[in-house]
Amino acid sequence: MFKKILIANRSEIAVRVIRACRELGIKSVAVYSEADRESLHVRLADQAVCIGPAPSKLSYLDVPSILAAARVTGADAIHPGYGFLSENADFSAACQAAGVTFIGPGPEAIKKLGHKATGKAIAREAKVPVVPGTAGLVDEKFLETAESFVSKEIGFPVMVKAAAGGGGKGLRLVKEPRDLISQLKLCQHEAQAAFNDGSVFIEKFIERPRHVEIQIVADGRGNVVAFPERDCTVQRRHQKLVEESPSPAVTPEIRAQMQEAAVRLALAGGYKNAGTCEFLFSDNKFYFIEVNSRLQVEHPVTESVTGLDLVVAQILIAAGEKIPFDQARASEIRAHAIEHRVNAEDPERNFAPCPGKITSLITPGGAGVRLDTHIYAGYTVPSYYDSLLAKMISIAPDRPSAIARSLRALGEFEIGGIKTTIDFHKKVLSHPAFKGGVFDTSFVEKMQAEENLNGTATVKDRVAAAR
Repeated sequence: MFKKILIANRSEIAVRVIRACRELGIKSVAVYSEADRESLHVRLADQAVCIGPAPSKLSYLDVPSILAAARVTGADAIHPGYGFLSENADFSAACQAAGVTFIGPGPEAIKKLGHKATGKAIAREAKVPVVPGTAGLVDEKFLETAESFVSKEIGFPVMVKAAAGGGGKGLRLVKEPRDLISQLKLCQHEAQAAFNDGSVFIEKFIERPRHVEIQIVADGRGNVVAFPERDCTVQRRHQKLVEESPSPAVTPEIRAQMQEAAVRLALAGGYKNAGTCEFLFSDNKFYFIEVNSRLQVEHPVTESVTGLDLVVAQILIAAGEKIPFDQARASEIRAHAIEHRVNAEDPERNFAPCPGKITSLITPGGAGVRLDTHIYAGYTVPSYYDSLLAKMISIAPDRPSAIARSLRALGEFEIGGIKTTIDFHKKVLSHPAFKGGVFDTSFVEKMQAEENLNGTATVKDRVAAAR
């Protein structure tokens, strides 16, 4: 077992890993930028090392600085969390070369399954359904015949996607043939800027789908387990906002098929450690879209439903142990869980980021409420990073009870000094479509359009009444 783990990340995920380390009796090392000097993960870790100024590329993406911090502190493993370097094959390889264990998949698995285009190719070989699209990456020669190919083989509308993408970046919806080439080039530019990889591919746009994913854990010994699905359909600009398990739209039969497909994919790609297979789900059919070769933001949903600890499993597997549970145990659905991502954003200003000082804080609690966060009263939310403040998870015997519990807990949650999305989550939970479990990935846009119409009608009514 490891003696000391360095967490190459920040905020709530760094806190989450530090807590897992402490329960396992493992020392932890936090790294931080100058902007994160007062962050909670710095306070909680056994050791802390400043690795650079505020910009991510000069700190949390600075591989030499992170490896130097591991060497100086004597860390024998690195947990990358999610985001930043978590899906970077070169970082995984650099850890190996430095004699430090990377708590995640090896570089080859990241290259094969973490890359959308090669991941889809492996999925086809493993007989996993994929969204119709280009067999490989778009190159300069393909641009000459792109419009004709898409019109004949796939049909519009289509999505142009960055092969190394994630987090909603490098995505373009193309509805008309005349827009294809310009959107392809824009997507290539975005992908190069965001991921230092400008490769893109095209796939059919599935209208009104749900976004459903399967958590997997593999130990590199031929053992792979797949968990019950997480429904991540409530999202804005491809950024997930609410996640739940089990999905109100997935039957036990479909669930078993998706789990089996995820296991085949992991075995075909030689995967090790935790990861997630993401699918689009429409008309009781599912289509593989990508593998997130890391721990997901929404991993507490699966932990809450099954009662298993995914971060501890990651650490044990990286240390050379077998998966600490079998498929039957991983498939047990013991509750219904809903996770709300509370962000420092203003929904009334198109979710504009709202960094600043938190002047007061009242956190929710009580039976069946979990809060993963790094904030506290007096903490200043920096403007340099993701706006996530907290993940509030409600756990209950069934979906209606989980919704009721979420509403109660969100009603207790108060963050003073900055704008947040707490009230937005209350609106989601109260919407008839969400309560009925009948919604798709356009749900948030439709809800906002309804609010705008109602707001306009209210103004007109008031003007008429005044006359």
